[in-house]
Amino acid sequence: MSKKKKPASNTIALNKKARHEYFLEDKFEAGLALQGWEIKSIRDGKVNLSDSYVIIRDGEAYLLGTQIQPLNTASSHVVCDPERTRKLLLKKRELSTLIGKTEREGYTLVATAMYWKKCWVKLEFYLAKGKKSHDKRDSIKDRDWARQKERMLKHDVR
Repeated sequence: MSKKKKPASNTIALNKKARHEYFLEDKFEAGLALQGWEIKSIRDGKVNLSDSYVIIRDGEAYLLGTQIQPLNTASSHVVCDPERTRKLLLKKRELSTLIGKTEREGYTLVATAMYWKKCWVKLEFYLAKGKKSHDKRDSIKDRDWARQKERMLKHDVR
């Protein structure tokens, strides 16, 4: 008798600070051009997206600030740079919209999640505008009020 394995979570890493620091608007998904040692480290979960963002240079999108720590068992002849800029694989139409929004309208591209899609590593990033401190307080108040409403409704039903 064979036991079925539960499907593991596809999420590799999350940037939880992004929702607090930015107004997230349009969502994009891109593939990453990675090296072999990076894939091995990603499989082991050695990724940090906390300060990651996307820049557009010469009509190409690049991921900056992501740390992928090399494994101790990696080959000695491979030079591993944990904070290397990694190219994002996007369609030309997506690139043109991103270029327009970031250059003309002052948006930032913030990486929020890295995950597996079949056998490929994908990056989820958003067009975002920065929040001021009063905006952060407003969103905290709204979240608390929504939580209190849920509690009140839950107690009224019973």
